[in-house]
This record gives sequence, structure tokens and C-alpha cells, in this order.
Amino acid sequence: MPWKLVSLGSLLAVLALSGCSTPDSAQEPAGEAGHGRCDAQSAGFAIGKKASSELLEQARAKSGAQTARILMPNDVMTLEYRSDRLNLNADNSGIITRVNCG
Repeated sequence: MPWKLVSLGSLLAVLALSGCSTPDSAQEPAGEAGHGRCDAQSAGFAIGKKASSELLEQARAKSGAQTARILMPNDVMTLEYRSDRLNLNADNSGIITRVNCG
């Protein structure tokens, strides 16, 4: 019987204290929110330009993405969505035709 009371008391204490916690996102400083997320519109300047490693890095930096890649029409690619990755899609002549995140 005493163990049941101790267990019940512990459970009530945990439930009472859990109401005092806040979600992690509420603790982020305002300047850090969304850090590493990709903003494809910021990299839109790359459309119509010749694909290069320099262009890729400029677009990655402006978009805020952590990683970036150039995708040619016949390239094999992974299809998982990553909100921190920038994709520069190019045509067969290496001209960027589309910019998106994922």
C-alpha cells in the first residue's frame, strides 16, 4: 500500500512540474529563428545564369541554406525533403532554369 501512495505522489509531482516547461521554439532568440532554412526566392537571381560552383555558393549563402546542389536533367538524386538544402535545376546546356528548396 505505501508503494502505491509513493508512485501516485511521484506521478502527481511529474504532472505538476510538466506544466512549467516551455517549448524549445519559444526559447530561441528572435535572430536565430529559422536559421539554416532555405529561402528559394532569395536565390532567384541565379535563374538564367550558367551553373558553376561560384554561383552555387553565392545562391546558397543568399538563400540561408546549409547545403546546395546543382541538378542536371539526367542526374540521379535523392528525393527526401530537406528544408535546409537549396536546389539549382539546370537544363542540358547548364543554364539554371529553376530554384527550389528541398
